[in-house]
Amino acid sequence: MKDYRIQLSGKTVGIAGCGGLGSNCAISLARVGLGKLIIADFDVIVEGNLNRQYFFHDQIGLKKAFALKENIQRIDEKIKVEAHDIKLSPESILELFKDCDVIVEAFDLAEMKKMIIETVLAEMPDKWIVSGIGLAGIGNSNVIKSRRIEKLIICGDETTEVSEELPPLSPRVCMVANMQANEVLEILLKK
Repeated sequence: MKDYRIQLSGKTVGIAGCGGLGSNCAISLARVGLGKLIIADFDVIVEGNLNRQYFFHDQIGLKKAFALKENIQRIDEKIKVEAHDIKLSPESILELFKDCDVIVEAFDLAEMKKMIIETVLAEMPDKWIVSGIGLAGIGNSNVIKSRRIEKLIICGDETTEVSEELPPLSPRVCMVANMQANEVLEILLKK
């Protein structure tokens, strides 16, 4: 079985948002031996997050970025994890993620998704950005896909928005998060 750890050990991925998409994508990347993760989120873990985010009951009340760092290092203590408790802005995105090979967009809010995509595409044209859009509800797995537009990759169904009737639940959130991780690997390993 081929081990990609040597190829991945020198790679860095930035993850903007440590909720459902970001925490699960980060865990998948940690499990394949990525060298370094730079993660950023300003939120704290609440009980309602546990249905889809890679956190545990005893972490309720902790900052997501720091708790995710701990969880990643429990999987593989060799992975370097730089955790930031910050609400990202265009300026902080440029500073925090400047040395990343790939950036993962994992925000909940449409305006934050738009902000990071526009910032990376306009100000960091050499960087790939992998976004998650359309992951609410249950079922209909066959509509989850990825689409490339130059250096932007969109994972999800691109239409299903979170609502009272269509909450974000673990199966679809994790499908999209793992699709994001797979796209990151494809870029890093140039497949």
